[in-house]
Amino acid sequence: MTETMARVPLPVWAAVPAVLLAGIVSDAAYPDIGWWPAILLGVAGLLVALIGRRPWMAALLGFLYGMSFYLVHIEWAAVFLGPVPMVGLSVLCAAYYAIGSAGIALAYRWLPRRWPGVAGRMILLPLAVAGLWTLRESVNSVWPYGGFAWGRVGHAMIDSPVASLYAWVGVAGMTFLVVLLIAVTIEAVRFRGLPQLRRVVAPLGLIAVLLIWPVWPTPTTGELRIAVVQGNAKAGYFDARDREPGDLLAAQYLATEPLFGEVDVDLVLWPEGSSEWDPRREPYAATVWSEVSERMDAPLIAQSVVERTAPDGVVTWTNTAMLWSDGEVLDEYDKRHPVPFGEYVPDRWFFRMLAPSLIDLIQREYTPGTTDAVMDLPTAAGPVRLGIDICFDIVDDALLRESVLDGGRLLVSSSNNADFGRTDESRQQLDFARIRAVELGRAVVNASTVGITAVVDPDGTVREELPWYTVGSIVTTVPLIDTITPAAAAGQWIEWATWAIGAGLLFGAAARRWPGRGATQGVSSTS
Repeated sequence: MTETMARVPLPVWAAVPAVLLAGIVSDAAYPDIGWWPAILLGVAGLLVALIGRRPWMAALLGFLYGMSFYLVHIEWAAVFLGPVPMVGLSVLCAAYYAIGSAGIALAYRWLPRRWPGVAGRMILLPLAVAGLWTLRESVNSVWPYGGFAWGRVGHAMIDSPVASLYAWVGVAGMTFLVVLLIAVTIEAVRFRGLPQLRRVVAPLGLIAVLLIWPVWPTPTTGELRIAVVQGNAKAGYFDARDREPGDLLAAQYLATEPLFGEVDVDLVLWPEGSSEWDPRREPYAATVWSEVSERMDAPLIAQSVVERTAPDGVVTWTNTAMLWSDGEVLDEYDKRHPVPFGEYVPDRWFFRMLAPSLIDLIQREYTPGTTDAVMDLPTAAGPVRLGIDICFDIVDDALLRESVLDGGRLLVSSSNNADFGRTDESRQQLDFARIRAVELGRAVVNASTVGITAVVDPDGTVREELPWYTVGSIVTTVPLIDTITPAAAAGQWIEWATWAIGAGLLFGAAARRWPGRGATQGVSSTS
C-alpha cells in the first residue's frame, strides 16, 4: 500500500503557532486545571507538526513547544528567585524537547520507507514515536543534577479512566501507552491505504484494551492510626527575615497541642521544615519533640537540618527526617534529592560567574542523602516498616520503588511548599503522591508546612486534605499493604524496554539503504 498524502501536513507558518498553542494546551492536563484530555490534544499537535520535517526544523518546533509548555507549567519557580531560574530551567527542558523532536521527525521520515505497509505504519511507526518520546522524558528526569521530572505525559493521567494502569506499567509506561495511542490515531487518519473501517478500529481497539485492563488488587494486611499536622509556619526561605528563632517548632507544636489526650494514634507526622534545630544538638528542641511524643503516646516523625562533621573535618548538612521516641532518634532519612538552585547550587563557581547576585542569595548547600528510604515504626502490634521521602524525592521513580521493595507498607511523604505560595506547585506535587499510591499500591500520607496536607488511598483517591495556609491536622486510619505491583517488581525494565523499542526501530530504519528519491512516497523534502 502507498501513501497518497505526499505533502507535509502543516506548513511552517501554521506549525509554529500550532506548537506554541499545543504546549499551553498540554499544561491544562495538569493542576490547577487538571483536564486530562488536554494532554492528548497537546501531544497530537506537536506530533502532527513534526511529520515530514527535517531534523533542524523539527528541533525548532520541539523547542518552541517545550518553552510554551514549561513557562506555563512551572511558573511557580519564579516566586522564589524571580523569572531567571524559571526561564533557564524551561530552556533546558525545551532543549530536550528539541532533541527528542528531531528523533521523532526522523522516525516519521524513515520508518515508512523501511516498512511501508499497514503493519509498519499502524504498529511500528507509532511504537517508535512512543518509545522516543519516553526516552526523552527519561533522560530529562535524571540528568543533569538529578534531572527535572515535572511535566511528563505519564503525570497527566491520574484522573483518567486508565489511571489503574500505573500499577502495571509505572509513569514511564503510562507515557509510552498514551503517546502510542495518539500516534496510532494520527496514522489512522493519515494513512490512505487503510480501509475506512480499520481507521476507526485501530485506535478504538487500543483504547478498549487499556480500559478493560484489570485493576491490580491491594488487599489490606493491617492498619495504622496516624495524626498529620500542618502548622502553617512562615517556613519559606526568605521568611527567615520575618520570623524569630523557634517559630517553626512553635507552630508545629501549637497545631499538635489540641490533639493531646484527645486521640489515640500510632504515629505523629510533621512536615519538612518543622524544626529549626536538630534535637540531638539543641536540648530545647529535644524537650519539645519529647513532650509531643509523650503527650500523644506515639513516636513522632519530624524534620530538621542536620550538621555532620566527617573524620577528615569536612562539614556537611542534610535535610533529615527523624523518627523520635523516648527521647532519642530511632531512625533517620536524609533527603536524597535536595533541589538544585534551591537547596544547593551545583558547580557554584560557574553559575556565580553568570549571575552572582542571584546565586549569592542561595546560601544553603545541602548534601544528597545516602540513607535507606524506610523506617521501622514501633507499634503495640509490632514494628511497621514505612517508606519515606521528602518533597522533591516524590518524582524519583527509583527511590519510591526502592522504599516499597525494601518493605515499606505505607508511604510517608513530607514537603515545605511555603516558597511557592498559592501556585500550582503544591497541587502538582499532591498529584505525584496520588500517582505513587496507584503505581506502588500503597496509601500515601503527605504532610506540608502550609499546604496541601492530604491522605491518599491506594487507588489514588484523596481521602482528606487541609486547605492552604491553615493550621490543622488530619487524624485517620490508613491501610497497610504488602503486595508488590507489577510496576514496582519490573522497575526500570519497563522504561528500558520502551527505550529499546523507540531507538531500535529508528536505528533499524536508518541502517537500510533507501531506494531512490523517486521511488519514495509520502515524505516531503521540505523543511
